[in-house]
Amino acid sequence: MADHTGGSRADVELRLPAEGAYATIVRTTAAGLAARLDFTIDDIEDLRIAIGEATALAIPAADPGTDLVAQFVFGRGSMTVVLETEARDDPPLDTESFAWQVLDTMAQDASAGSEAGRFRVRFTVASTITAGMTGAEL
Repeated sequence: MADHTGGSRADVELRLPAEGAYATIVRTTAAGLAARLDFTIDDIEDLRIAIGEATALAIPAADPGTDLVAQFVFGRGSMTVVLETEARDDPPLDTESFAWQVLDTMAQDASAGSEAGRFRVRFTVASTITAGMTGAEL
């Protein structure tokens, strides 16, 4: 698979209603993609938790009747996830919330916030197998 971490194109994009009932689909999709990237079972479970918390941040911020767009970008031994939805009120990120604290702990480079009527959560997870490799092995 190509490494698109520097580009703007997602390797996989999923569009669903921004409703809590659809969060499971985002988690299941992410887990399936991570399995194809040879993430360990523990890495996949960490990703599922991170996705759960990211959707817990994004879905309540969404305007009623809008979509949640999930983008998955593959890197070398990593996956960057972006969840984005329309949020005209530009809700602030509560960095003291349980969801943010867990996401910030489970993922690398986690960020979230609203801008220009959109609320976005972005984070990267890395495989522990790749993280233990030296530069020569990559």
